[in-house]
Amino acid sequence: VCRGEDKVMQPPEDVVAAEGDTVKLDCTFQTTDTNPYLFWYKQDGTSRPQFILSRVKGDKGKTEDEFKERFSSTLNSTMKSAPLKIQELQLSDSAVYYCALRPTVTGSSRSAH
Repeated sequence: VCRGEDKVMQPPEDVVAAEGDTVKLDCTFQTTDTNPYLFWYKQDGTSRPQFILSRVKGDKGKTEDEFKERFSSTLNSTMKSAPLKIQELQLSDSAVYYCALRPTVTGSSRSAH
């Protein structure tokens, strides 16, 4: 059940980086759920959001095969954060990245260029 007080926050500014760099996209959340489940999605252009990974505790969760090498996240329940780290940036990583709590009803966006 998604309650009204559940909230996901991402900084509004774009992240600008060079190919080969490592970037961290911040995501913090508020929830009364004692076991928060967090998701990251990538949306490129007009295509639908693509699932990257989910985290339930620490680095436990699922990561899609195509993202396993360079994308990672650790859910910190104390800090209520789950930043997405992208290593060895490629041009194809330029997209809008969404962080969302389970169930995925709404999420704020942040783009990386």
